Amino acid sequence: MTASAPTHQAKGCILVAGATGFMGRFLAEASLESGKPTYVLVRPSSLCTSKAKVVKSLQDKGAIVLQGLIDDKDLLERMLKENEIEIVISAVGGANLLDQLPLIQAIKAVGTVKRFLPSEFGHDVDRANPVEPGLTMYKEKRAVRRLAEESGVPYTYICCNSIASWPYYDNTHPSEVTPPLDQFQIYGDGSVKAYFVAGSDIGKFTIKAAEDPRTLNKIVHFRPSSNFLNMNELASLWEKKIGRTLPRVTITEDHLLAAAAENCIPQSIVASFTHDIFIKGCQVDFSIDGPNEVEVTELYPNETFATVDKCFDQFAMGVDGQVVKPVAAAVGPEGVTTKTSSPVVEVPPIPAVC
Repeated sequence: MTASAPTHQAKGCILVAGATGFMGRFLAEASLESGKPTYVLVRPSSLCTSKAKVVKSLQDKGAIVLQGLIDDKDLLERMLKENEIEIVISAVGGANLLDQLPLIQAIKAVGTVKRFLPSEFGHDVDRANPVEPGLTMYKEKRAVRRLAEESGVPYTYICCNSIASWPYYDNTHPSEVTPPLDQFQIYGDGSVKAYFVAGSDIGKFTIKAAEDPRTLNKIVHFRPSSNFLNMNELASLWEKKIGRTLPRVTITEDHLLAAAAENCIPQSIVASFTHDIFIKGCQVDFSIDGPNEVEVTELYPNETFATVDKCFDQFAMGVDGQVVKPVAAAVGPEGVTTKTSSPVVEVPPIPAVC
C-alpha cells in the first residue's frame, strides 16, 4: 500500500509520525488541507489492522504513505533524504515516546530538516508536575526535549492544553464520547479553569506554527480566551444544549489520587492529569513571559478558534440517535474497580471539530 512519490517536489514537505492515532489524524489532515506534500510514517502492521482504514482515508486525501518504525534510525535517515522532508511532526502515543530519540538522531544526521515538533500536544511538561503515573510520561517527554536541544535540532513545542469536550477522568479520549446525560462529575469545587481547544484547531495552528520563523526553538501555548472555562461552566453550557438540568456529583482530590494510584494504564494516567488540571491548576498557574515562549492567539490574531459551545452543538446533534451502553467498570474512590451506573452514550459519527 506504499504510494509512489508525487511527481512534483514542492518545498515544505511534512512527515507525520503517528498519523493513525487520535491526535495524529488531526495533524495529518491539517497538513493535507494546507496544501503541503504530506507523508505519513506508519508501522507495516498498521496496514493489516483496524488502522488500515485511517491510512486509506489519509491516502485518499493525498497523503504519501511510508512504511517503517520510528526507532529505525538508518531507515529514517534514508526517508528524510529521499523525500526531502523539511518538517517532522511526531504524534506517537505515550508508550512510544522514547522511540523519538532515534528519530532526533536521524534528523541531526541528515541536517536538512528545518523543524521538529515532538509528541507533546498537552501541557508544558517542564512546568507541570502531575502525580504518577502521569509524571513518568512527562519525564520521557522532557528527555525528548533535552535531546533535541542538545543536538541542535530546530524545534517547536506545542502546548495546546485540553481537547474541547467533557473531561472524563477515566476515559482516554473524552472527545470520542458525548458529555454526560445522567449526572455531572465535578472535580473539587469545579472552579479551576482550563483552556479547551478543538482537535481541528490543534491541527490547523500546529501546521501554521511548524513553518513560522517566530516559533523557531520556542514553546507555543494555546490559550484562546473564548474557551477558558471551569467544570461548572462546562456543565451549565451542556445543560443548555440538552434542555435539562443534571445532578452534580463531586469528585474529590482524594478520589482522583486514588484512581491514579491504581496504576491502571491508561486510565490512571488520565486521572493524574485530571488532578493536575482541575485541582492543581497546571494550565493557569504561570505566565507566558519567557523569551522562548509565544501564545498562539497573539501569533495569529485574525484567526478564530472553534468554541466549546460549537463543539457541544456537534455532540448535542447526536443525542437523539443515541445508543446507551453500560460502562464495564470504573475506578472507585478507594481505588477499587467497581461497576458504575453511569452510561456511555455512543452517538453517530461527529464531524472532526471536537
